[in-house]
This record gives sequence, C-alpha cells and structure tokens, in this order.
Amino acid sequence: MSDTVPPLRMGTRRSLMATTQSGLVAARLTELTGRAVELVGVTTFGDVTKANLTQLGGTGVFVSALRDKLIEGEIDFAVHSLKDLPTTRDPRIVIAAIPPRDDPRDALVGPAKLADLPPGSKIGTGSPRRVSQLRILRPDLEYVAIRGNAETRIGKVTSGELQGIVLAAAGLGRLKREAEISQVFEVEEMLPAPGQGALAVECRADRPDLVEFLSVLDDATTRAAVTAERAVLAALEAGCAAPVGAYSAERGHELFLTAAVVAVDGSRAVRKSAAGTSSAPMDLGRDLAAEMIAEGAGTLIGERAH
Repeated sequence: MSDTVPPLRMGTRRSLMATTQSGLVAARLTELTGRAVELVGVTTFGDVTKANLTQLGGTGVFVSALRDKLIEGEIDFAVHSLKDLPTTRDPRIVIAAIPPRDDPRDALVGPAKLADLPPGSKIGTGSPRRVSQLRILRPDLEYVAIRGNAETRIGKVTSGELQGIVLAAAGLGRLKREAEISQVFEVEEMLPAPGQGALAVECRADRPDLVEFLSVLDDATTRAAVTAERAVLAALEAGCAAPVGAYSAERGHELFLTAAVVAVDGSRAVRKSAAGTSSAPMDLGRDLAAEMIAEGAGTLIGERAH
C-alpha cells in the first residue's frame, strides 16, 4: 500500500550487543506508538581499529560514524550505550530519550569470585577505571588490556587464556549471558562508568516532531541520575577512557551521587558523595566535581594522560 507510513530507520553498531539492545528499543517504540522500525547497521571506527581504546582517548570512537549518518539523513535516529557518548554536546543532535536504565554495575565472568582467585590470576579489561578499582580489591592479580566484543572476551576465559574478565552487567543481561557471571560488584566496591547500563536515543535537533515522538521512551528518573554522573565527567574534563567512576540514584525527591577518580595503580583515590534535588542534576554533578578537583582529582586524571 503506497499510503502506509514508512518505517523509521534506526542506526546501530553491528555488534551482537549493539543490535540486541537496539532491537529492544525498536520493539518498545513500536509497542508504544505502533510505528515500525528498521535497523540499519553502521560500522564505527571503534569497531574496526585494533588500537587500545585508552590510546584513542575512548570518547566517541563508537559514536561518530552513527552521528555522521544521522546528520546526512541516512538514518532517522540512533541508539548508543550512554557511557560511550562524549559529554561535549553537538548542537546538531539531541538526546531525545534515555530509556529506563538496566543494571549499572560491573560483573566478573570467571570460575570464581574475585576474592577466591589464586594470586597472579590474569583478569582482562580494557578500562582504566575498572583496573584502578580492581587493584584496590586485589593488587596481587595481573590486569590485561583486551579488546573485542563480549563473545570474544568471554571466549578468553573459556579457553583458559584469562582467569576472568570484567564487563558491564547490563550488557551480559541483554545478551542472556548472566549464567556466566561469577560476581556482580556492588557500587561501593567498584563505581561504574558514568551512564553505565543506560542507553541514549539520539536524533537531529532540527526534527522537533521526531524528538517529541521518541520522547515516549524517556525515563525521567534515569535521565536525572545519568545527567548528574555525566556532569561530573564533563567538569573533570575527562573522557570515557579516564579512571572516573560515578553513580547516582534517586531517593524520594533527592538525588544521591558518588564519584571517584582512582590512580591507575590503585594507590590513591579521591572519592566524594553529595545529595541534591533531582530537578538540578547538572548542578549536583558540577559541584561534586569541583570538590574533587579541590582534593587533587585533576592530578590523578593528568597522570593517566602522560
């Protein structure tokens, strides 16, 4: 039928993780609005480069190709893992929706909990944030930088090349791989990346009709929490490869925020908490970051850069 409404074109990275989480968003949008959604796979620089993400700066390497397709009009909207998004705003693009967050915590995949692994065990993770906090918990283990999708990383444990890997619990849950988790780290043990467990739905700023249409997916509680977390990251002028952890949760009408910057060797940390109104999450994050900078957080991030 020629008068039918065409499906919306959703851009997604091609990995199983990305297409799975994008598919969940597409299904939810169709359920809420009746509008069909077509997934368009996009290969990003972060997917093809062999370089370590920390050397690339981390920020935006999985994002820029999707945003290019958006600006060029080849897709209508895109879905990202929020923790991959740069904190610097692109005025051409708007985050139209942040759906309800999944588990924000980090998880260990391996034969045992972290405390029960033998000294010298090799743990794989490409994240300085995770390494720095793991070194506080188990300084006697060896931490190995790894790349690749979740299936590739899990395979390194199955083959015995590594005794464990640390991944986001949310991603393992979306892939239905929870059975392989030996330990989920509480946020008191390991602060997650700002925005971890949340997704961002982006479209062009010059399409207010689409911004409004996609807003049905937005969860105000999640948006307030991750806005506070990302405000810390932005104020510290740190990219998503920096050893910065932050977690915020709403209780009543108050937002509770904890953030930390940890030296990569785990020897020093600046960790602060604050509470504020959930209607001003950006202020809460900026104020907490200012306190952290006053206590030397910027120095710890600077050490990472050199």
